Amino acid sequence: MSEPRPSDRHDAPDPDDTFEEIVDEATQRDPDLAVIEAGSRTLRAHSGQPQGEAVPARPADPETDKALRAVEQELAGRWGETKLEPSVTRIAALMDVLGEPQRAYPSIHITGTNGKTSTARMIEALFNAFELRTGRYTSPHVQSITERISLDGSPIEPERFIETYEDIKPYVEMVDAQQPYRLSFFEVLTGMAYAAFADAPVDVAVVEVGMGGTWDATNVIDSTVAVVTPISLDHTDRLGTTPAEIAGEKAGVIKQGATVILAQQPVDAAQVMLKKAVEVDATVAREGMEFGVTSREIAVGGQLLTLRGLGGEYTDIFLPLYGAHQAHNAAVALSAVEAFFGIGAEQARSLDIDAIRKAFASVLSPGRLEVVRSSPTVVLDAAHNPAGAKAAADGISEAFSFSRLIGVVGTSGDKDVRGLLEAFEPIFAEIVVTQNSTARAMDVDELAAIAVEVFGDDRVQVEPRLDDALEAAITLAEEEDEYAGAGVLVTGSVITVGEARLLLGRG
Repeated sequence: MSEPRPSDRHDAPDPDDTFEEIVDEATQRDPDLAVIEAGSRTLRAHSGQPQGEAVPARPADPETDKALRAVEQELAGRWGETKLEPSVTRIAALMDVLGEPQRAYPSIHITGTNGKTSTARMIEALFNAFELRTGRYTSPHVQSITERISLDGSPIEPERFIETYEDIKPYVEMVDAQQPYRLSFFEVLTGMAYAAFADAPVDVAVVEVGMGGTWDATNVIDSTVAVVTPISLDHTDRLGTTPAEIAGEKAGVIKQGATVILAQQPVDAAQVMLKKAVEVDATVAREGMEFGVTSREIAVGGQLLTLRGLGGEYTDIFLPLYGAHQAHNAAVALSAVEAFFGIGAEQARSLDIDAIRKAFASVLSPGRLEVVRSSPTVVLDAAHNPAGAKAAADGISEAFSFSRLIGVVGTSGDKDVRGLLEAFEPIFAEIVVTQNSTARAMDVDELAAIAVEVFGDDRVQVEPRLDDALEAAITLAEEEDEYAGAGVLVTGSVITVGEARLLLGRG
């Protein structure tokens, strides 16, 4: 039932190589032997294959699609991701009856407010470049629930997703019967991910928290590396109202003796993280101190970076993603992988530069300043809080030369909507407010009222249906001469972006 391991490929190491030998090969390789690019060759010529199908379509087989929908319906009948009972009691009980699958492989645990999924994808690509089999667990999904569980850079096949659910279902029901509350949607998916990774089996798991850290369902792993992406205000009703309070919850992923890769943080959040690291004797590597972005410049289709990692400098790295925030995510991802291999502590050397370049050049991050249409250009970004909106606004302003930008915004009702709109106000000529199809969506009239306060009545158009909102925005962009370069940015929620992606034919 397992998918082919990387070692089964014709150009892979001997199938009998142990995990330790693979890690040793990655850390001991002499950086002087790295392949250096010739002057006439481009970075794109050296890029690896893009990570698998990032956003899969519905299964082509009607029976498989029917079975997948049945699983989705059963999962949807549980507590949703926004209804929480803060403890790991239920997921720990599930892991116990499943035989502790999450302890069958080492892991990297990622928390923070923004950038977690993109960073996870970069870490995954780097491990794949060193022939390690990866499992990646991220949330939420853009279009398909199977995106959340990936093996070797590709979402788990629908048949395997269904099989995994059916395999653990009796154990889920057993735990349900023993607990005051049934396992939630997210807890069951987490159990599925850990079970699928053990069954594969994977060499390393890259795990993104759902929310917070201490009591997040993913926090039953003993990760050797904890990654903390930038912390800002989000989920304040559950995590706290200051960066320090939120950091206190997120610091729960830092385990005894682990290495912490700490992105640039607000001072009070950084202090909380450093205090937690001292308490558990963890080693901390800080962006801007032990690692960081040395230089970056805009390139066709992305950006060209020089990164300083724990083991030295890595030059001429092409990253096919837009925005300074993605460059910082890349520095964090690189240092996390170095830390996993022991570089900077046990090993004083760099990873193979050629493998690093190929890995980063292959990275995909759907719904993160993703171009899905031209004439006019339509860009999708899943920003859903002020910090994410500011990063998206800066990124699109830097990477695109739009003469006029139209925003299509549909948000969830539990977010800082005013803060998000204020971050986008300087770059939107006009805004079309709308709503996605979920119950969490903010009512379009409520959203419009806030938008009018931020943008003024003459810059706001209301379209309750997302398809009508897209059409209206594209029409507004096309009002200028076709060569003038107007564009559309769809944003406000991962769900809004996923639905827009389908409507624009990318599903």
